[in-house]
Amino acid sequence: MPLVAPLPEDHNSELIDLIQFFRGPLGVVPNSVLTMQRRPAIARAFTDLNKAVMENGGRVTSEQKRLIGYVASHAAGCRYCEAHTILAAERFGATPERLATIWEYQTSPHFSDAERAAFDFALAAACVPSAVTPEIQASLRKHWSDDEIVEIMGVIALFGFLNRWNDSMATTLEDIGVDAGSRNLAHTGWQPAKHGR
Repeated sequence: MPLVAPLPEDHNSELIDLIQFFRGPLGVVPNSVLTMQRRPAIARAFTDLNKAVMENGGRVTSEQKRLIGYVASHAAGCRYCEAHTILAAERFGATPERLATIWEYQTSPHFSDAERAAFDFALAAACVPSAVTPEIQASLRKHWSDDEIVEIMGVIALFGFLNRWNDSMATTLEDIGVDAGSRNLAHTGWQPAKHGR
């Protein structure tokens, strides 16, 4: 049961059009954003931040950003965000092979060295305290420009906020997220846990 219940999508007429943004990457307006509506400035700022972070300004693709978010969310233990990021990665073109072998990224032929460096960074940066080492930084710099590193870090930090929000609020996972998690993450032991109905 969620700590705070989400409000209906049409609760605030000034936010209706803005929050529909999430239907593109997720197919649904997430319950987390519907809960944020209780403080419209938070819902607005979060949506604008999400748009800015997920905008593509370099070689970091929409699919890669969602996989980076997945790795960071898994490290943080947020089942809600794991399901959302894997769902969005799938919607942005992740192949079944990439989805199935994300935790074998170090050896899987479905990932490049640049992606391996980004995933290593995401895994370390999502830890509390941060586990980013000079070696991880050097590997990231070898494959990504400073601007691209800012994009990657933006994704990790965005999901750091969402991981805390959704895990602490026990946000109820929408059916589309449950389906994506069950379909793509069951082999990892994923379950909705506190985010179930």
